[in-house]
Amino acid sequence: MEARAYLKYARIAPRKVQIVLDLIRGKDAQLARAILKHTPKAACEPLEKLLNSAVANAENNFNMDKNNLYVAECYVCPGPTLKRIRPRAQGRAFRVLKRTSHVTMVLKEKEQAERRR
Repeated sequence: MEARAYLKYARIAPRKVQIVLDLIRGKDAQLARAILKHTPKAACEPLEKLLNSAVANAENNFNMDKNNLYVAECYVCPGPTLKRIRPRAQGRAFRVLKRTSHVTMVLKEKEQAERRR
């Protein structure tokens, strides 16, 4: 049994989100929340909301115990890129790519054998 949560069209580049996701992958939900709270990265705030949403989905939709949840999977895919123009010298224009991200987080419940450790 697994609980999923999605964050779509987040206005942050996937490379920046991936760095933070690597920190929490495989960790307990409570430890992952603490890591996100105390890591000084721009991606942490939306990812913390996403983690809270995934925990709420697990509790309410699947009757899972929130104390036994861990981050089983988390990955980011690039969303649509917003293309903007930046004026430059001598009438030229440079393109600015404002990247977006689609983030998926999957929580699972620990097995009995893992809980005893």
